[in-house]
Amino acid sequence: MPDLGWLAQPAVFPWIAFGVGLCAGSFLNVVIHRLPKMMERDWRADCAEIMSGETQSVVAGETQSVSGREPPKEEPYNLFVPRSACPGCGRGIRAVENVPVLSWLALRGKCAGCGMRISPRYPLVELLAGAGAAWSAWHFGFGAAALGAMLFVWCTIALAFIDHQTGYLPDDITLPLLWAGLLFNVSGTFAPLQEAVIGAAAGYLTLWTINAGFKLLRGMDGMGYGDFKMTAAAGAFVGWKYLFMVILLSSVVGLVFGVLQMIAARRGWDASFRFHFGPYIAIAGVAALLCGQAILAFIPALRPL
Repeated sequence: MPDLGWLAQPAVFPWIAFGVGLCAGSFLNVVIHRLPKMMERDWRADCAEIMSGETQSVVAGETQSVSGREPPKEEPYNLFVPRSACPGCGRGIRAVENVPVLSWLALRGKCAGCGMRISPRYPLVELLAGAGAAWSAWHFGFGAAALGAMLFVWCTIALAFIDHQTGYLPDDITLPLLWAGLLFNVSGTFAPLQEAVIGAAAGYLTLWTINAGFKLLRGMDGMGYGDFKMTAAAGAFVGWKYLFMVILLSSVVGLVFGVLQMIAARRGWDASFRFHFGPYIAIAGVAALLCGQAILAFIPALRPL
């Protein structure tokens, strides 16, 4: 068998990871676009299934059975079917037009068929996924830690963009990510298993407690339960010792963007972003995983008591 040891070389592995990350980013764009729609289709199907069953109604004192409507039939729609196409003209996207970043640049950000604008979000996600993978490879070197860090970065990118656009934080990502963090830390990849378990529990319960207090005072939820699960996933990866950093950094970044949003709203600007906590948890989680020690050295106040 050929010797593949050169792939693990510090001068080579980050570049390989960057290329893999670009391809992963291309798939993440599909996830970001389709997963919320898949969730909504599932909700509609569940509602239709409930409505399709026979119900009992009382008319003129007599109980009658009323048949509900049939669930609507929809074409298969998942992460692989149907083939990606332009939403403007329906033209299928060819393989040569699906090369990460380069295709968007070559097409000048427009559909080759109808000229419809292609959002810069697509190359941005690909570049973030590639840079995150390269950074993970450079920081941890060849091994399980780099793989786990890449997985964490890719999942948080998807969660951040989905939450930003729709307000959803899908269980299909947050819960597997939480379990992945615990499994990687069975051997102490990022933190001792005990610290990872405590980090996951504390991550969920901390935000749950804050939200419970807010709800008690205001009579409404201050954040979604997806935020609790995403913070728990971050805690499962970094452990409880870095959890305070994740929560504090995400709160500070969220506060800054929240103030900007309030200023934009008061001045009548068309704010292009909405306040959801997921993107800030993603930023803080990645920072804690890849730069946690450097951040603690620079800001000792973030060290746990």
